[in-house]
Amino acid sequence: MRLFGKGFVPALAFILTVWLIVPAQAADDPLASWNDGPAKQAILEFVSATTEEGSAKFVPPEDRIATFDQDGTLWVSHPLYTQTMFALDRVHELAPKHPEWKRKEPFKAVLAGDRDAMAKFGEGDWAQIVAATHAGMSTEDFLGIVKQWLATARDPRWKRPFTELVHQPMLEVMDYLRANGFRTYIVTGGGQEFVRVYSTQVYGVPPEQVVGSSIATRYEMRDGKPVLLREPKIFFIDDHAGKAIGINLFIGKRPVAAFGNSGGDREMLEWTQAGDGARLMMLVLHDDAEREYAYGPANGLPDTKVGTFSQSLMDEAKQRGWVVISMKNDWKRIFPSGVTPCR
Repeated sequence: MRLFGKGFVPALAFILTVWLIVPAQAADDPLASWNDGPAKQAILEFVSATTEEGSAKFVPPEDRIATFDQDGTLWVSHPLYTQTMFALDRVHELAPKHPEWKRKEPFKAVLAGDRDAMAKFGEGDWAQIVAATHAGMSTEDFLGIVKQWLATARDPRWKRPFTELVHQPMLEVMDYLRANGFRTYIVTGGGQEFVRVYSTQVYGVPPEQVVGSSIATRYEMRDGKPVLLREPKIFFIDDHAGKAIGINLFIGKRPVAAFGNSGGDREMLEWTQAGDGARLMMLVLHDDAEREYAYGPANGLPDTKVGTFSQSLMDEAKQRGWVVISMKNDWKRIFPSGVTPCR
């Protein structure tokens, strides 16, 4: 009695071949979380052209520098920047030592949870909050406070650690570039020391390749040991034009690729494009309210002070040939495995 027809063995062989090949092909795709389309193709073509010996667009290994904004580009930044959440939590933690804050703005609004008042905070208000929560301690003490906060703090929407809410497609871009001889730098308006706490673990970027905003420090001997003390005043703002200045100051070479998501990254992309040879400039558009967020005039939505993608930025991107990445259309998934959207 024959249980299977004579065509069974060839059919089984075909099925096994497909089963073995398909996963291998998926594993070979360095941008597996990207949908096929112009954005993914632009990355693949750029890397191929700049790393192939003899190519007219070949870039020597020592010049393969790619810069990435962090907030909104590499991880979630809405409705508030992660470092802002840290600062607000610190205000509550330090409040018992500062009873005057209950009567003094901007601390009064923070302690009262007055969201309307906080939404109107200007640079001066945030400068006071940063000075009170980020200064008056050594650099080592500050790094320890940030590390402890990150270990326990949770995003209010996803109920997950902030360091898990990274954009998987962008992590793949960073890995792909590094595999092809690029050095990846984080160039962020956020605090330089804050980001350095987790940059290696989360992004594979060492602390010395993080360029960010910073407050002044001074050198002092304490108990016979040298320490760097953080002072309550701004040293450098790495945002808007400051990003181009920071790249020049701390990296010393113009990038050949730059990735951002908002008006604060405009000058970084302009500075990158102004160089000779092959260049890749990309902007992440937050247009997926279901899996992440959708906001900003470029989506036809109200403006926001948090990582706004203005219509003027969209117009410049089209004029200059920058690639706009649609979260909704270009990314198969947004977060690493295990992180799912919460309403």
